[in-house]
Amino acid sequence: MTGYGAKPPVVKWPGDAKIAVQIVLNYEEGGENCVLHGDAASEAFLSEITGAQPWAGQRHWNMESIYEYGSRAGFWRVHRLLGDLPVTVYGVATALARAPEQVKAMKTSSWEIASHGLKWVEHKDMSPDEERAQIREAIRLHTEVTGTPPRGWYTGRCSMNTVALAAEEGDFAYIADSYADDLPYWINVGGKDQLVVPYTMDCNDMRFAIQAGYTNGDQFESYLKDSFDMLYAEGKSGAPKILSIGLHCRLIGRPGRAAALKRVIDYFKSHDGVWFATREQIADHWAKEHPPMQGIKPSEMDQETFVAEFGGVFEHSPWIAEGAFGLELGPTHDTAAGVHNALARIFRSASEEARLGVLVAHPDLAGKLAAAGRLTAESTAEQAGAGLDMLTDEERTTFTKLNEAYTTKHGFPFIIAVKDNTKPSILEAFHRRIGNDRDTEFAEACRQVERIAELRLEEKFAA
Repeated sequence: MTGYGAKPPVVKWPGDAKIAVQIVLNYEEGGENCVLHGDAASEAFLSEITGAQPWAGQRHWNMESIYEYGSRAGFWRVHRLLGDLPVTVYGVATALARAPEQVKAMKTSSWEIASHGLKWVEHKDMSPDEERAQIREAIRLHTEVTGTPPRGWYTGRCSMNTVALAAEEGDFAYIADSYADDLPYWINVGGKDQLVVPYTMDCNDMRFAIQAGYTNGDQFESYLKDSFDMLYAEGKSGAPKILSIGLHCRLIGRPGRAAALKRVIDYFKSHDGVWFATREQIADHWAKEHPPMQGIKPSEMDQETFVAEFGGVFEHSPWIAEGAFGLELGPTHDTAAGVHNALARIFRSASEEARLGVLVAHPDLAGKLAAAGRLTAESTAEQAGAGLDMLTDEERTTFTKLNEAYTTKHGFPFIIAVKDNTKPSILEAFHRRIGNDRDTEFAEACRQVERIAELRLEEKFAA
């Protein structure tokens, strides 16, 4: 749920392109549900037939002929339009096996042929063993039909196990069963770092086949142009992305829709700095320029390690880290902000007595502990950064008097995030805050404790 957040990686596409345009042609015709292929019912998904339902034990002549249009006519129209561009084919293995002429044309155009599974069917109810067997057979058949194993994988009608199983079974440069970002990203799954190159359902001609979708080519064209313009502008401002486009032979291959596709491609080509690429090319570029990062992963730590790493972030209060470990920690917490949020939740929900204990655990600024060298390493570095380790005798006397007066009045030491301040601003805050009532100052001290923790975590993760 975190992704790249406010600071996406610095992306440099080949040729300093401002945008990568990635076109997918789904080749599914011949791999759909059909009793001729041993399936229990006819196909009912992504066709011209509104509200189609599977016919158990029966063939559906209209549905079959709509799919047949994709292989007989649609593919060839799209191939004529896009044959000179890098395109990734999501090829259903059994469909490719029934399409020797189309496969030859794909290879002649140097299109990437990625795997779209063994059959164009739902996987949500398959057991892991059944789905694993289907993935293995898809890879085997794909290799047999095309001559090389697939380097990319997209199931589409997937299960919750699909990505992990695909990562385990295939040596894939990327998996595309995600719609979570405009850029590739790494996940740890199947016992290894796996690159994900997200796909799309919005810039996708599948929306011609659903009720909440496109009804004419102009809508498709307009949406793709708007998507391109937004991403192109982001690229010009220094944050290039990928425009991912999904096509289907039986859908975009119809004349009225193909005309819109032609206008869109001409529009893209009219701009400078556009990198048309296959998903394989994008994956290889990303793996080279942005390899998986090895860093602190709090969500994968056991409790002992987590407390050892973060128990001192809130001064002398390991109980806060112990409580944070018991929260729902996941990859979204594997950042400074993520750990801080978890720790702060425990601190904020603690009793006033417990929070007072955290305040009291903080040392006086430039106090006796500092003089005796008995501060924690974090506190020593923080106070030194603000120049509190190099006070004149007069300054030290001033701090000592202020510390005594503040502690006597409020019952806890004066606390401030010294990294946010200078020696003069610290003294100004000291004079200003000493006059606050206890409740106001207790709340302010707690905020400062949280800020100190935040700064410590940012430094820790940066290192």
